[in-house]
Amino acid sequence: MARIKKSRVIQRAPSFSGFRPFGIQTSSGEEVVLHLEEYESIKLCDYDHLTHEQAAKAMNVSRPTFTRVYQSARNKIARAFAEASAILLEGGHSIVGINWYSCSGCEISFSSVRDDQPACPFCLSVTLSNVEQQ
Repeated sequence: MARIKKSRVIQRAPSFSGFRPFGIQTSSGEEVVLHLEEYESIKLCDYDHLTHEQAAKAMNVSRPTFTRVYQSARNKIARAFAEASAILLEGGHSIVGINWYSCSGCEISFSSVRDDQPACPFCLSVTLSNVEQQ
């Protein structure tokens, strides 16, 4: 029996639903569905410049799981570019982080779905304060 997939935490849901190629008459490929956790993995590594270990902590998954999600996202984006396909953002096994904290140690803001006050995922400080979600 397969293990139940753990929900991956995303910081914020994207404010758009996808991308379409322009400059061609017709799309030569099918639409590529990029799951929300795959979008988040690309954002954390390539945009926020976090390591896989830091990003895995932010998404509340193991580093190997994060690497698989990240590689899947890169493969889908590459396929969409090569085949001039649209990219749709939807679905997956993810939840949007609910509780936002600010760390006094490293001065970052992060979210957590835990009800108790967690430690900072980067410096492991427990000196945190609650902040409003932006």
